[in-house]
Amino acid sequence: MAEKETKTCQNCKNQFAIEPEDFEFYARIKVPPPTFCPECRTQRRFSWRNERTFHRVKCASSGKSLVSGFYPDSGFNVYDRKIWWSDCWDPLSFGTEFDFSKSFFDQFNQLFHNAPHPNVFNARTVNCEYVQHTGNFKNGYLVFASWGGEDVAYAARVHESKDSMDVFAVANCEFCYEAVGASKSYQTFFSQNIENCNNSFFLYECKGCSFCFGCTNLRNKSYYIFNEPHSKEEYLRKVKEFNLGSYRGLNDARKKFLDLKLKAIRKFANINNSKNVIGDNIYNASDCIYCFDVTNDVRDSKFIQNSLQLKDSYDGYGTGAFSELLYEVFDTGVQGSRLCLGAIIYGGMNVYYSYNCHGCNNLFGCVGLRNKSCCILNKQYSKEEYENLVPRIIEHMNSMPYVDKKGRVYKYGEFFSTELSPFAYNETIAQEYFPLTKEQALEQGYSWRDPETRDIKITVKAEDLPDHIKDVKDDILNQIIGCQHEGKCNEQCTLGFKIIPQELEFYRKMNLALPRLCPNCRHYQRLKQRNPLKLWHRKCTCAGQKDDKGIYQNTAKHFHDNNHCTNEFETSYAPERLEIVYCEQCYNSEVV
Repeated sequence: MAEKETKTCQNCKNQFAIEPEDFEFYARIKVPPPTFCPECRTQRRFSWRNERTFHRVKCASSGKSLVSGFYPDSGFNVYDRKIWWSDCWDPLSFGTEFDFSKSFFDQFNQLFHNAPHPNVFNARTVNCEYVQHTGNFKNGYLVFASWGGEDVAYAARVHESKDSMDVFAVANCEFCYEAVGASKSYQTFFSQNIENCNNSFFLYECKGCSFCFGCTNLRNKSYYIFNEPHSKEEYLRKVKEFNLGSYRGLNDARKKFLDLKLKAIRKFANINNSKNVIGDNIYNASDCIYCFDVTNDVRDSKFIQNSLQLKDSYDGYGTGAFSELLYEVFDTGVQGSRLCLGAIIYGGMNVYYSYNCHGCNNLFGCVGLRNKSCCILNKQYSKEEYENLVPRIIEHMNSMPYVDKKGRVYKYGEFFSTELSPFAYNETIAQEYFPLTKEQALEQGYSWRDPETRDIKITVKAEDLPDHIKDVKDDILNQIIGCQHEGKCNEQCTLGFKIIPQELEFYRKMNLALPRLCPNCRHYQRLKQRNPLKLWHRKCTCAGQKDDKGIYQNTAKHFHDNNHCTNEFETSYAPERLEIVYCEQCYNSEVV
């Protein structure tokens, strides 16, 4: 077994470790160890995934106007996805013979521009024109990276939910609004990290709660307001007095809740029904290290985000669905094996350095193939020819590597350079999780796309909207509302936005004030409620009877009595943050 090695990342110049088990994994999939650290590898993959930015383009086949993630002058051929999935064109017709006088990445990039791409990456959607990386959805509007839902708007990472708006990372929810990290909940608003809750407002880390308002760390409670019990009659009267149909009333309640939330204890990580795992938001997993947002039987994996039903895989986002041996990929899996160094690969096995290929085996450097085998740069080979040529190409990739503008070297085993991404850095989820200013992005060698010049005529400023939803007239649907941020943020602000009919109906039905931020800025506010995809080594802050800042008073006796807890852990709460972070034992003593 190889010994642990410490390397210097060629991007950020920080040191990172490659453990003996890492070498074993790389040997299984026949790639060398990476030269980028885990965080820079994640950032690089994310720079290839555009979830939220749409443009108007013309279908290269029919001339039809399309909504697409590709921008009009990108140089890419974009087809209506119905045409792309049809048999009226042959992806092998774009194949080229490998040229050993050029780098592999340059040749792939040429094919990448020539071969057609679907305008959006969706599957089985109905009435979902403005939806991306989503499947099994009906009546979705500005929904991203989701699977299974109906009548949902302004949302991301939705799973089997309906009749909800402005939500992030929710599953099996209905009639929810401004929820983050919610599951199996109904008619719950402005809440985070909840499960089996209903008819509630402003909850944090609550389970099994109903008719609760402004509460934290509660289990199976009803008729509580700011963690204090009330009778049913008192509860209903006081909640009505909060007057959430008023924007002023809503903000007053929000401020009080945020103050209470800051004083609540946090478990060092959201890990449930899992064994030998390190990361955050992990459910039903085992032997997973540095993983985030994984669920439903993820095993023996490392550096994985937003995945399910996966084993023996490294470095992936949006992966799984009964797959194994995936490496450096996103939006990839579905009963696949050895799908490596690519993106949007469904099914098959032994697919390397490919993009948007489905049901294929033994591909290297291909784009847009379906049910093919033994292809290189979209050119068909016999099995013997393929097996002879791939090792020569790998050797060539090492002797003639791609070098980007900042001098970063890409040999065999490295994911595609951000420089080759079809999207600008600030159009991708890299900007959401690794935000940069335009100046920072350009200095680091990434592309940046300024917002398209649009003749937006703001007809009503945010501050001039009616305070109460009951005073909002139907003509609000014809207005362009000025975003409160006025484009002064770094959150892809659209400057102006409109209220759609189903949205207005929802606000009226739920008695909720109109939003003052555009959908993009609202999305970023939800993202800020989530911890980063990063870990720090920390100690439990429980000091015996209180936390070590004296803010939270313990309600039960802990295993360490009146002494400071000695437990240590890896957590996504940075040491300088203000939250009170307990180990699992101390947290369970207080909450469970």
